[in-house]
Amino acid sequence: MPSYTKYLLRLEGALVAGLALWAYTTYFGNWWLFAALILLPDLCLIVFLLNQKIGIRTYNVAHSYLVPAALAALGFVLAQNWLVLLAVIWTTHIGVDRLFGYGLKSEEDHKRTHLS
Repeated sequence: MPSYTKYLLRLEGALVAGLALWAYTTYFGNWWLFAALILLPDLCLIVFLLNQKIGIRTYNVAHSYLVPAALAALGFVLAQNWLVLLAVIWTTHIGVDRLFGYGLKSEEDHKRTHLS
């Protein structure tokens, strides 16, 4: 992947993380809760230790924007701010991962990502 593409995707991650942090502040999220949950998506790495193939798929689902977007939509529909805040924390995690070059893992080689 050309280096400008990597930088573009990292910049995108920074923007997403920044907007998510802004949203968390706007929704008056509890920062202790934020600190406690920010690394929660990485717990899927435990599955990776048990089964590499399933672990990679679990990691990729946990690190795509699909689940937090659905969670946020559900929170808006049900008027449950805690679901929206959880989705925002999750989105921040993904954005920061992208900023630092951690992307979705390749099933052929877990060390390769869509950002490498």
